Amino acid sequence: MQGDELSHVDESGAIHMVDVGAKPSARRRARARAFVRMSPGTAERLRALPKGDALAVAQVAGIMAAKRTAELIPLCHPLPLTHVDVGLEVEGDGVAVEASVETTAQTGVEMEALTAATVAALTVYDMAKAIDKKMVLEDVRLLGKTKEVVE
Repeated sequence: MQGDELSHVDESGAIHMVDVGAKPSARRRARARAFVRMSPGTAERLRALPKGDALAVAQVAGIMAAKRTAELIPLCHPLPLTHVDVGLEVEGDGVAVEASVETTAQTGVEMEALTAATVAALTVYDMAKAIDKKMVLEDVRLLGKTKEVVE
């Protein structure tokens, strides 16, 4: 169910950071996905690389991005992340990226998961752009989120 109002805009239209001070801490998880579509030849070249090369750089970039989300998205709360996992897999005509992020805090980690997936995908794009000018970053989406109240 979605609310009727934008969470970062007050009645007068001014922007603000959401006050989560009164919310209880909860263990929160979010998963996000992105896909970099590319030519079959580019995908094959990435698939043929030794494990740990290009995709490992993108994995680390995604993890670092999750940790810096509050610096990139102005109204995001800085969160103490307890776990970040970014997986990349060459699938068919591209690279699928999936990121999962966890914290115990008063607000969720959707933006951190989306940021991790997107930056990892952008890193793949950056590393392959010299050989494939027609790559497309697509299907960036939240796969799910959970919240478990901590007592």
